[in-house]
Amino acid sequence: MRYLGLLSGVLVLSACASPVPSPDPNQAWVELRSHAGTLLMADRLDGQRLNDGRYFQVPDGAHELQARFQFEVSSGGGLDGLSEPRQVTCEIRVRHDNFVAGQRYRLEARPMQMKAQAWLYDAQRNVLARGKVLRCGTF
Repeated sequence: MRYLGLLSGVLVLSACASPVPSPDPNQAWVELRSHAGTLLMADRLDGQRLNDGRYFQVPDGAHELQARFQFEVSSGGGLDGLSEPRQVTCEIRVRHDNFVAGQRYRLEARPMQMKAQAWLYDAQRNVLARGKVLRCGTF
């Protein structure tokens, strides 16, 4: 039984370590960026769940990107000062009307207390859209 659990763990971890595919030149590529100690993952494109949370790849035109952003916050340190930090997950939606095939974009997020902030940038670091936080919590 232990062997089966170990094998399952290795398979899950090896899937995460697979290389990111090459960008399709007929689509726009959106890389995800967050600070150390946080995790930003692609979740949905135009309402459809994605198989790989490491990037978005979208055709020309308007699209809605939804991502999950996880980070830790201090619990406020109870009377003994030994309270554990809590992991917060925020769902963020970004809409952009003019993705262009062959172009690279970057979705960045950062924590802000118990909420988050996110922006979509083009290759020249111009802000194209600001993310809307749909919800945040310890779910």
